[in-house]
Amino acid sequence: MFDASTRLVTSCSLPLWMRSDLGPPPTPTCSLSPAQRTMGNRVHALNNSCSHFFSSTANKMPAVHHKLLLEEALQDSPQTRSLLSVFEEDAGMLTTYTNQLLQSLQRVFGAQSEMGLATEQLSQQLLEYEKKNFALGKGDEEVITTLQSFAKTVGELNSLHSELANQMADSMVFPLIQFREKDLTEISTLKEIFGIATDEHEAAMVKYSRLPKKRENEKLKSDMVKEVAYTRRKQHQASLQYYCALNALQYRKRVAMLEPMLGYTQAQISFFKKGIELVSKKMDCFLASVSTMTQNIQAQLDAEAETMRMAQRELLSVEDTVYMPDKDTEPVNRTLIQKAGYLNIRNKTGLVTTAWDRLYFFTQGGNLMCQPRGAVAGGMVLDLDNSSVMAVECEDRRYCFQITSPSGKTSMILQAESKREYEEWICTVNNISRQIYLTDNPEAVAIRLNQTAIQAVTPITSFEKRPEGSPNPDRAKPGGVLAGGSQTGAAPEPEDLIAPGTPIQFDIMLPASEFLDQNRAGGRRTNPFGETDDDCSTESDDSLLQQVFAVRFLGSMAVRCGNNQEVIYEAMRQVLAARAIHNIFKTTESHLMVTSSSLSLIDPQTQVTRISFQLREVCQFAAHQENGRLMGFVVEGRDWSDGDEEGEPSFSAFVFESNTEGEKICYTISLAKDITEAKKDPEALAQLMKNMPLTNDGKFLLLEPEEGDTTNGAGQEDLESEA
Repeated sequence: MFDASTRLVTSCSLPLWMRSDLGPPPTPTCSLSPAQRTMGNRVHALNNSCSHFFSSTANKMPAVHHKLLLEEALQDSPQTRSLLSVFEEDAGMLTTYTNQLLQSLQRVFGAQSEMGLATEQLSQQLLEYEKKNFALGKGDEEVITTLQSFAKTVGELNSLHSELANQMADSMVFPLIQFREKDLTEISTLKEIFGIATDEHEAAMVKYSRLPKKRENEKLKSDMVKEVAYTRRKQHQASLQYYCALNALQYRKRVAMLEPMLGYTQAQISFFKKGIELVSKKMDCFLASVSTMTQNIQAQLDAEAETMRMAQRELLSVEDTVYMPDKDTEPVNRTLIQKAGYLNIRNKTGLVTTAWDRLYFFTQGGNLMCQPRGAVAGGMVLDLDNSSVMAVECEDRRYCFQITSPSGKTSMILQAESKREYEEWICTVNNISRQIYLTDNPEAVAIRLNQTAIQAVTPITSFEKRPEGSPNPDRAKPGGVLAGGSQTGAAPEPEDLIAPGTPIQFDIMLPASEFLDQNRAGGRRTNPFGETDDDCSTESDDSLLQQVFAVRFLGSMAVRCGNNQEVIYEAMRQVLAARAIHNIFKTTESHLMVTSSSLSLIDPQTQVTRISFQLREVCQFAAHQENGRLMGFVVEGRDWSDGDEEGEPSFSAFVFESNTEGEKICYTISLAKDITEAKKDPEALAQLMKNMPLTNDGKFLLLEPEEGDTTNGAGQEDLESEA
């Protein structure tokens, strides 16, 4: 056993680490970069320190002085046992220290492995900078290129760190683990075997000592002698193996303590040498350029910081009136067509309770927009076209004003923080409501309307809504084409058909139609509650034609003429464009009833007539040329606002979307007009009735009832238009 251990010690790598006394490497003659010199100095210092240590200890390694004498193993004297206890205590302490040292080495190996993973993650993270697409990343091309170069370098360093971790695992951690699992475990096993053999020998000696003297039994004595000899031989063999292992442990522990550090040092030297090769002259130039770039950026930062400090000092040197909300020194600008700033808006939180929220409002075209804090973009709050604005008193607050939509259904109360802001907001909304922003010179038009804006900022205690459909005094009257005049030559321009900036109504009751109802001949007006006069009821009962169509009202607007179908097509285009611009997609379904005397729009749920027109007032009707579900008609009325007894002719176009083809509706209206004309001549009426089939009650059977028109009409409000 001792010979085997001796051979193990001889064949180990003890002479290998003694060869580092060859001295430092020769000094290179070529020029080195600072990074190379720093790396080389570290390796040179490491080589010098190792060389000095090994040269001073290689030939002076003390020999092992304490041994267990194998000759005394058989005698097993107390002196030998005492010396054995010293060896056993030393082996126990060595086991404890080996475990602690192994933990430290494993920690170093874990840190190096983590270093490899960390450098790999760092390399990937440097490449991720380009993929982030920073919103303010313009001008970062040089930074991106530099980070990519660094990522490549860090990736190469990562390979070195990974190789260093593998070398540490093989030459530093594994030898100590092998020493603990093989040698120390062998000592522990042999100790147990030696203890068992000793106990068996002691038991055999006790039995042998009890042999009787008077009655000797030769056979029993012979068996006991053999048993004692066998246990003594077994103890002798176990003690020899145990003593040899303990003696060899004195050599093996020195190898076990030095070999891991030898592997660690060699791995570090290899790592630094490869690092020197990596840090080439090209890398040194690259690092110098990066250093120069960072210095330039720092210089720019210092200059920008100084500029910002001067600007901050200048901005803070203003008078205190700048921070006071109602200390404006600049005059009010009453010609604005754009405005932005914070306003307080009044919101209802209950039946009688309200709350005020401070939000950022701004105008965009003809819309009032609101953008909460933190939002990326604002949303439309109200369409300011043809709206009304006026100062109001609200909850004992100052600088309050109210904006109301043309229909009067939507209104909001806002509060400005100063009188100047208050007046400018009212003037701006007042200018936008007249669609001044659509004119060629909006500022000049706003100056002409300055007087109106001054009157608007006078507070009033009650809100008086402008009647729907009343003519806007600031809007230019339609002109350019005489109503009822003939169109000859080329196709009319859109400006000849519809005045630019004409407001569009998207609900059923329209300003234009209501104006026509109020001023229609005879003074008759459609009752909003569905009740009709007696003459109207009689006329409806005597009607020879009655056909109902399911339609959805899209919009109406005032037009300049009523004798050209092109005006209907232009109205369709403008209504659909306005719905798309203002994101208005919800429509209300109604029933359009065509009779030989009138056109009526009826609520399918309540059967209330929303609006009605005499058939003689419908001067034009047509279906869309491409989208057959779109149709429209033009109604002629009279405008007595100028005091003329006969009244000036005015025209309004109405656009609908039907569930069937618009041509059917147009054909029905055309037939109704034919019937109206035929009523004047009994013979013509008889001929017409002869050519057309009649129902049981004597009415013209024109079309089959549409599926769902009367049965499924209820509950179909707020449908989304497909136009």
